[in-house]
Amino acid sequence: MARKLLIAVLLLSLIVELGLAGGLFFARDLMGKMFGLAVSGDTALFLAYIVGWLCLFVSLVIGLALYQLVNNNPNYATLCYLMGYFWIAIGIAIFVAFHKPDNLIIDTLKGMLIVGLTMVHQRVAPIGRRR
Repeated sequence: MARKLLIAVLLLSLIVELGLAGGLFFARDLMGKMFGLAVSGDTALFLAYIVGWLCLFVSLVIGLALYQLVNNNPNYATLCYLMGYFWIAIGIAIFVAFHKPDNLIIDTLKGMLIVGLTMVHQRVAPIGRRR
């Protein structure tokens, strides 16, 4: 029963978050009005707060991946791929949307390094073998 409820809650959360993300990417004005955002100092503070939480979440995922890698837990690879592709996507998206090549270079390179090194590590050090 708990498994089915967890699946239902995660599925509902995924649908809501994807809807919000789509709205924030493609209907910024509508979403701004929905959340009561106007261009002001408060908007900048609100966005900084949200970005801070996102950075904290990313840090937790990185920390968990690092912990799993050090302890030879095979689940590290999933988190490394998730973070690597996340950074690749962010670097490309910021470059396309805002024409900032520094993000393209830094974020995309970081993501490609993580994905590439994870692939190499999986081939060189099979799961369960201590390094």
